[in-house]
Amino acid sequence: MKYELPKLNYDYNALEPYIDAQTMEIHHSKHHQGYVNKLNIVLEKYEELQDMELSKIMRDLNNISMAEADKVALRNNGGGHLNHSLFWEIMGPKKEINEELSQAITDQFGSLENFKDEFTQAATKRFGSGWAWLVRDENNTLQVYSTANQDSPYLNNHEPIFGLDVWEHAYYLKYQNKRPDYIEAWWNVLKLI
Repeated sequence: MKYELPKLNYDYNALEPYIDAQTMEIHHSKHHQGYVNKLNIVLEKYEELQDMELSKIMRDLNNISMAEADKVALRNNGGGHLNHSLFWEIMGPKKEINEELSQAITDQFGSLENFKDEFTQAATKRFGSGWAWLVRDENNTLQVYSTANQDSPYLNNHEPIFGLDVWEHAYYLKYQNKRPDYIEAWWNVLKLI
């Protein structure tokens, strides 16, 4: 199966003033497209992986027999594609509150504010490039953590619920080196809570 860049459900300018149109266009059409292109190049070499769901490939990556350079490329570019595909989906110009998720977060973290604080800390303290995540672990428990680069929660056998891209390309044009300002603004375009 060849992967394709997913279409957005909104225009590049739909998240303004929180995320600017130029950043969205470059991030989606250049960065994400690059991950898709490189992912397809790696998968062309491994016919047995071409019909597997990418999330399953990522869950099983350590047990798949392939050249180490291809495994690294698959981890980076497969993770980049999965992470960004979810990222575009969870954002939007209008809130679509998931009451069940909001209640689960409140039950797990004590309040939405406690959760937002913990998530914001995970995003802020990620050194260098990476992601902050809300996931369900193998015990169906909600967890917040960050991953480096394009590492996917699927590598930990966790189901991502939402993630925040804290690579500089996600915010630098508007926020420069002010990652905390970008994180604070992002809560306005997260649809789910």
